[in-house]
Amino acid sequence: MSHHYSGLDYGFPHGDARLDLTDLYAFPKPADIGKTILIMNVHASAGVNPAGPTTDEPFATEAVYELKIDTDGDAVADIAYRVRFTSDKSGAQTATLRRVEGGQAAGTGDGGQTIIEGAPVSTAREAHVTSAGDYRFFAGWRSDPFFFDTTGALNNLQFTGDDCFADKDVCSIVLEVANDALGSGKVGLWHRTVDGATGKWVPADRGALASQSVFLPGDQQAAYQAAQPADDARFIPVFAHSLQHTGGYTPEEAKRAAGILLPDVLLYDPSKSASYPANGRTLTDDAIDVFLSILTNGKVTRDNVGPHTDLLTSFPYVGSPHKIRSAERVAA
Repeated sequence: MSHHYSGLDYGFPHGDARLDLTDLYAFPKPADIGKTILIMNVHASAGVNPAGPTTDEPFATEAVYELKIDTDGDAVADIAYRVRFTSDKSGAQTATLRRVEGGQAAGTGDGGQTIIEGAPVSTAREAHVTSAGDYRFFAGWRSDPFFFDTTGALNNLQFTGDDCFADKDVCSIVLEVANDALGSGKVGLWHRTVDGATGKWVPADRGALASQSVFLPGDQQAAYQAAQPADDARFIPVFAHSLQHTGGYTPEEAKRAAGILLPDVLLYDPSKSASYPANGRTLTDDAIDVFLSILTNGKVTRDNVGPHTDLLTSFPYVGSPHKIRSAERVAA
């Protein structure tokens, strides 16, 4: 849920950049209205605290990367896709994708029906894509499609139009799925990372909408990460308190604005065109401008930065990475 800066300290969940969620996208597959493209971006290539580049290792092998899907509007997951990664002695990673339904989808774990196993993780410019039935899957380093003047944001929202992500990379998990695998009609989406490094599954990060984490003080972070979107109403006072300061809202206005941001779920109807925040999110939607308008109560409505031009017209849609990294396994 960080969207490139996790909360007020701009650090990484559990101090691990690989667990840090950046952005979630959902849109109909171009030229095939019967399928949907879902993109979970994690692990930005550079951080603010600590400043500088993050590790070249794309994903945490001790973690589960989850895409949650609510099919009945109660903000509790009915379907979950879970991805786990393994590394060989050279450091090359492969991915396993599983699907779980029902009560288990709302829970925590790494089980489920195996959809794809041993998918190579890409670290160079070529995107290694794995297919199984109606599914296509990609995982690896890509050019970060997020666009934002972060320097301006940290300078009291004095934006100059400098896109701090124009030359940055991110780790993408991209899934092409038949619409009927998502249920029927409108669904709610969010993504989550769960850390198993201690031997127990501990929620690390979750979210769906752009930049929610800036509203949460440190003492609220753990409770928020452990909760489900169905529990998010209890955080409305926390969000509202922040909004009174950032936007000059009255207490009642701040509560109404917080209600727009919560629950932290991306609504998506695959039968309709995607456009953030009404329906899903494309790689060119300016989610930050939507967020800035709410954050400042309309006083600031844009950061003067536009979409990137290196996006692909076909799967996996996110552009090739700017930096070529080592340790990659190519399927025989």
